[in-house]
Amino acid sequence: MIIPTMSAVSRDVLSAVPNSQREAMYSLGATDWEVTQKSVLPYARSGIFGAFVLGLGRAVGETMAVVMVIGNVAKITPSLFTPGYTLSALIANQFGEATGIYRSAIIEVALILFAVTLIINVLARLLLWRMTRGTQKKI
Repeated sequence: MIIPTMSAVSRDVLSAVPNSQREAMYSLGATDWEVTQKSVLPYARSGIFGAFVLGLGRAVGETMAVVMVIGNVAKITPSLFTPGYTLSALIANQFGEATGIYRSAIIEVALILFAVTLIINVLARLLLWRMTRGTQKKI
């Protein structure tokens, strides 16, 4: 479900690497693998990481596709292979007919989902900052 997003963004990032970067390595006698490993991947590393974070964010916020895949059963079980329920599916399926304290509980679930998404994004920003810390040009 998220692999097409990640692969499409990663492919675009890899194709955005300037040809001069590749040609410089080829002119030094590098093989295709060496060009990819030592020139293209370091240049596109932050973009590829961003593609994975984008795919992870999409997976966290996805509702109906996940509901169809994992079974749509509102029950906690000890096994990962039994049907289950996601937070976003709970919000989408139950919010319309919820009243009173149950509506408040669903809003709390939405707040928890927001916090999880925020934590994932903050961690991704920190990792991206850590990865690109030494690669920025100094003026």
